[in-house]
Amino acid sequence: MASTAYPAPAHAPSYSGEQSGLWSWLSTVDHKRIGILYLYTALFFFMFGGVEAIIIRAQLGAPNQHLVSAEFYNQLFTMHGTTMIFLAIMPLSAAFFNFLIPLQIGARDVAFPRLNAFSYWVYLFGGIFITIPIFFAVAPNGGWFGYAPLTTKAYSPGINIDFWVIGLQVLGVSSLAAAFNFLTTIINLRAPGMTLMRMPMFTWMAFIVQVLLVLAFPVITIALVFLLFDRNFGTNFYNTVSAGADPLLWQHLFWIFGHPEVYILVLPAFGLVSEVLPTYSKKPLFGYPVMVYSGILIAVLGFGVWAHHMFAVGMGPIADTFFGLTTMLIAIPTGVKIFNWIATMAQGAIRYTTAMLFGIGLVALFTIGGISGIMHASPPADLQQTDTYFIVAHFHYVLFGGSIMGIFAGIYHYFPKITGRLMDEKLGKIHFWLTFIAMNLTFFPMHFSGMLGMPRRIYTYDAGQGWDLFNAMSTAGAMIFPIAMLIFIYNFFVSRKRGEIAGSNPWGAGTLEWTIPSPPPEYNFAKIPTVTSRYPIWEGKDVDHEDARINSQQGKTPADLGIIMPYNTIKPLFVALGLIVMFCGLISSRALIGVGAALMIFSLYSWLLSPLEPEHH
Repeated sequence: MASTAYPAPAHAPSYSGEQSGLWSWLSTVDHKRIGILYLYTALFFFMFGGVEAIIIRAQLGAPNQHLVSAEFYNQLFTMHGTTMIFLAIMPLSAAFFNFLIPLQIGARDVAFPRLNAFSYWVYLFGGIFITIPIFFAVAPNGGWFGYAPLTTKAYSPGINIDFWVIGLQVLGVSSLAAAFNFLTTIINLRAPGMTLMRMPMFTWMAFIVQVLLVLAFPVITIALVFLLFDRNFGTNFYNTVSAGADPLLWQHLFWIFGHPEVYILVLPAFGLVSEVLPTYSKKPLFGYPVMVYSGILIAVLGFGVWAHHMFAVGMGPIADTFFGLTTMLIAIPTGVKIFNWIATMAQGAIRYTTAMLFGIGLVALFTIGGISGIMHASPPADLQQTDTYFIVAHFHYVLFGGSIMGIFAGIYHYFPKITGRLMDEKLGKIHFWLTFIAMNLTFFPMHFSGMLGMPRRIYTYDAGQGWDLFNAMSTAGAMIFPIAMLIFIYNFFVSRKRGEIAGSNPWGAGTLEWTIPSPPPEYNFAKIPTVTSRYPIWEGKDVDHEDARINSQQGKTPADLGIIMPYNTIKPLFVALGLIVMFCGLISSRALIGVGAALMIFSLYSWLLSPLEPEHH
């Protein structure tokens, strides 16, 4: 297979990523710049959630610690889970969705550029809304899954839970707006010849994730609306059983959302690794059709396993049997992916770059998390392990060992496409090995402390229960994470300014996004390519877009080329701001509801009346 590595092009002045000034970022509708905004914001929240985790581990590092109060500890573990899931991992995936999907399918932008900008600003304001309360000790404190009736007014009378309920609804607006946008983009804007079965695997996994979002988020929205009404308007969906409430209703609604959410978090990482492993093995992805079908099957089965989170609530033998069987069944398509990744690497010309190491790390660590997950398919075993630190170990191997390792693989792999420069490989490998060691030292001992009976969400504990050594090991491992992240941050920002110039395709990858300059011009492709294979570069196919590189070198603007690009506008920002102000009124002054609604309606009206792009001539 031949590969193409174009010489490093001059940076095109027309590339929107090089427009200077704050206004250009506030008003941008370019999918690449919005992807970069998602990346920076989500990395900030990832580090913020990491600080919360370090405080938690410092509190649990030895028996009878009192570094923080029990109430503040409740806020810490609630916000750690909420931050990592809704403000870090999902938006990090969204950063890649935004930047890569149009490039991988041969499109100039997403279907609805302004809706794309709106989804980012809603995410940013929602993240600020739900995060700020921890600085005033009024952060959500009922656990990241907010079990009712614990979170109803009778048992959580403060405003802590209100921030969580409203914040998640705001973030849901962002996720749904983005999901409809990407679904429309993938279905309608693929380049000629880009059939579904020629799409890169990352775009396929992104497509499946958008379907999951559209189907799963309305369920959590309904659950949150019920809780909001119970807390503020005197309804009784969750609270008083004698008045007709169902104490398990919240759990069913939350986990019908919550288990597809696991795949919303991990499938983008699977897609990134499915781009990384073939590139550094110099082989096409093994079993491409089966990988696609396994992803679809994961999505379908993901809606049929939610109650394995509820084996301890007394559902009865029929329900326990059904959900135990479906939980075992969903391991099959996941196992297919693991075996296909291994087969992709088998007998390949492997290059152990930083991205490849993180990709292999995902395969190894997610396998551990998957195996412990199969254990929980057995209700008797689950009854012993539920709400213990064994579960904490399991889902961190899934979400950190899976999602985060895959996202770091994607960052190192696509950094040159985003910035035009390479990250330092030596520092990258140090980052990988420190992260790998910290991950296992932190979370593997939790299996043992959990099996010895250490409950989740515990604030402190007495000595002599057999947990001391395992907690000390976990805390020591957690202290390595900040060192690894500091190395990554240094590498990221220094490389962005002074890294080696990358060229169009420094890794010798085979997919469409590597055929245009790095960073891409504002218009992506000077001429929309015609696609005839999954790996057009490797197969030497002419995809009709070499003009993009030449135009980039010559500094031609979209107008010079007769390409119509959408106008930038700040109106989506104001619509998002109006939305968050309106929701703030539910907690503070009711007058803010009117102010926010007026701002949102006026901005939206102005947005809808303004032209999207210059008229075609």
